[in-house]
Amino acid sequence: MTPASAQAEARSFLERHPDTESFDLLISDLNGVMRGKRIPRDNLIKAYRNGINLPASLFALDINGNTIEETGLGLSSGDSDRVCWPIPGSLHPTPWLREGRQAQLLMTMEELDGNPFFADPRQVLRRVLDGFRTRGLTPVVALELEFYLVDRRRDELGLAQPPRSPGTGERATQSQLYSINELDEYADFLEEIQQAAAEQGLPLDTALKECAPGQFEINLIHCNDALRAGDSAVLLKRLIKGVALNHGFEATFMAKPYGDEAGSGAHVHISLLDEAGNNVFADADEDPLGTPALRQGIAGMLALMPASMAIFAPNLNSYRRFQAGLYVPMAPSWGYDNRSVAVRIPSGPNAARRIEHRVAGADANPYLLLATLLASVLHGLKSELTPPPPIEGNAYEQLEPTLTNSWQRALDLFAENAVLAETLGRDFHHVFHANRLAERAETMRTVSNLEYDWYLRHV
Repeated sequence: MTPASAQAEARSFLERHPDTESFDLLISDLNGVMRGKRIPRDNLIKAYRNGINLPASLFALDINGNTIEETGLGLSSGDSDRVCWPIPGSLHPTPWLREGRQAQLLMTMEELDGNPFFADPRQVLRRVLDGFRTRGLTPVVALELEFYLVDRRRDELGLAQPPRSPGTGERATQSQLYSINELDEYADFLEEIQQAAAEQGLPLDTALKECAPGQFEINLIHCNDALRAGDSAVLLKRLIKGVALNHGFEATFMAKPYGDEAGSGAHVHISLLDEAGNNVFADADEDPLGTPALRQGIAGMLALMPASMAIFAPNLNSYRRFQAGLYVPMAPSWGYDNRSVAVRIPSGPNAARRIEHRVAGADANPYLLLATLLASVLHGLKSELTPPPPIEGNAYEQLEPTLTNSWQRALDLFAENAVLAETLGRDFHHVFHANRLAERAETMRTVSNLEYDWYLRHV
């Protein structure tokens, strides 16, 4: 989109939405937290014409918004600014905020000379997509996001608890997987999500009740623009949180809000189109083993999976999700229509043959998750890797857990992996590792209530 057409997009929006008073200019940090600036209506055209300045240290922030100096993006570099530009097509109302008098616009960061800024997660994904473009391939992706609704009031111990049903007033205590009754009880909440998503152009597919009290899943329709798919995912998470507050509860994408309930995952479906629009994962003879490209993509995912855990499970809470028996993969594995494996090949029409990745938590940054998975597929294609035989039956009973549930170990494996460093960008690789390592160090300085209960008087 040219500067002139971009400004035309802004002018058209202002004409169609005369009551909009302010705009949130948003950019995703490493954790997927949306940061940026709020501007008045009169400044929108200026933002399109000149961009906005934000410090590069935005990508040095930990989950608490503190700058991690070890990234090299803070004071050691002068904490200097970069310019952020609007993402075409992302200017939309936010109807859940201020009775529709507010809107939002996604931004992406560039160097002052116009080159992509290496630490912007969206630009990391763009870098990986360039590798597919040179091979004449286009990834098609879809994300499934699980989340919990929690009561805004904590329980008597100060812990999160499921909300009271808007329909019955009762607090959920049962799983009720795929329950239509529970969808009915939360119908107003889900309907507002659908309406707001339609206003924002987010391609929602299905909503379902997941397998824990207060847990739901909302899926996005597959998209042949992975950047757009990442945009949709980060905006959907913001939308769900905002709509939940309007209904008196909170939405969380924590990987494991309750220790004894299922965690929340982010499942990603991936296929590849050639220049003629054909799915290179679909075998013309409908061979159940798929095409060489499918098997190479699977093998690439399995090969880089241990080193990718730092992206799939980016914080302390992420690793509590990896418990046996709760539909969380514990080892690199794959199979056909098998939900006990890490990489599943769903059943369905041959033309829709795809890979489903089931390891990542819902707390993963969608841009970085997509970038890492696509980097893995690209690695498999380039190296012509071969996967092991597919798993049949219960993978938990056949494989020892080898995917680490240690944050430190995950960071070590990430730091040591040359393929991820090269494909995601070495400078980004350093920044991400330093950021997450510093946050882990901060968690080690906090002593939990459980430790006092177990150890204070007994050791």
